[in-house]
Amino acid sequence: MPFNPRYQITTQLAGCLMRIEAARQAVFHLPITPAVLASLRETARLCTTYYSTMIEGNLLTQQEVGQVVTRNEHFPGRERDEKEILGYYAALAYVEQLAAMGGRLTLIQVKTIHALVMSDGKKKKPKATPFRGGQNVIRDSRSRAIVYMPPEATDVPTLINELVEWVNQSMRDQVPCPIVAGFAHYQFATIHPYFDGNGRTSRLLTTLILHLGGYDLKGLYSLEEYYARNLGAYYQALTVGPSHNYYLGRESADLTGWLDYFCQGMAESFESVRKQAEVAAGQGVDDQSERLRRLDPRQRKALELFRASSKITSRDLELLFGISQRMARVLLASWVADGFIEIVDTAKKSRKYELSPQFRS
Repeated sequence: MPFNPRYQITTQLAGCLMRIEAARQAVFHLPITPAVLASLRETARLCTTYYSTMIEGNLLTQQEVGQVVTRNEHFPGRERDEKEILGYYAALAYVEQLAAMGGRLTLIQVKTIHALVMSDGKKKKPKATPFRGGQNVIRDSRSRAIVYMPPEATDVPTLINELVEWVNQSMRDQVPCPIVAGFAHYQFATIHPYFDGNGRTSRLLTTLILHLGGYDLKGLYSLEEYYARNLGAYYQALTVGPSHNYYLGRESADLTGWLDYFCQGMAESFESVRKQAEVAAGQGVDDQSERLRRLDPRQRKALELFRASSKITSRDLELLFGISQRMARVLLASWVADGFIEIVDTAKKSRKYELSPQFRS
């Protein structure tokens, strides 16, 4: 039967939806300078990447995650963890690009998000991955007892297609976006369409839906931190129905409890961003979100230099990223070609650069 979640609007859920909306509106109208916004957004991206991969067992610390993403640093014996970080960060960037373009959710987008999650982050858009071709029973790591038995592989394509159609129809019907995103998170994880990467993909899918629905909050929040603070509560909220078998009640379970949990997390995360944004808000400076979406991690980091000075040199980049002089010059040349910066002093030994007009505010 097509996905048609059962739930009730509880007092808690109604209260959370109002808190989410109040925080969303407050942040939307706050003026934040482009440089500060870029810094806050990059912190949120790294935070999301750290917590979402940590949930799946990644052992890199939050500081090390930042070093891997922004400085391409390596940690011996942690190559697999590094790959997960880079793949997730690339998938998150892809989600933001999709959100900027707008439109409806598609099956190819879902598959591409998963492909990026499982990649090393080097390809901007790798080949979409097919769904699992067999059963993927989840067992307790100690007792080996069955924790969850997802639907058969032959049913996965139909179930995912139904989920995508349900999301698009619900958005057209103006179902509150937090409710749509919450159910999409649950259903994707429940279908478990891949042998690996389901949790990370479900959380990214949630982010995409929220962004498409206007709940991006300037890209400053991380629901993953809410889940990671109490993993037991996260997994318990996802575990509903009378049986561990998908076909014995899981597919038609009452999802009120999960939705209460999910929206409580959104409310807490949004209110935290509201407080942070109120502190960081500039005086009468317009938000430049759309332009900032174009910037890569190093460009966003480099904005910190322009907060201190209108002009920078290759030496400034050497110190900021811990790279060689040659690499700094190559990077600056690519930024000039990309339109991010302009050369203002052509002297070879003392060449200086400033932001291009579109990023200067």
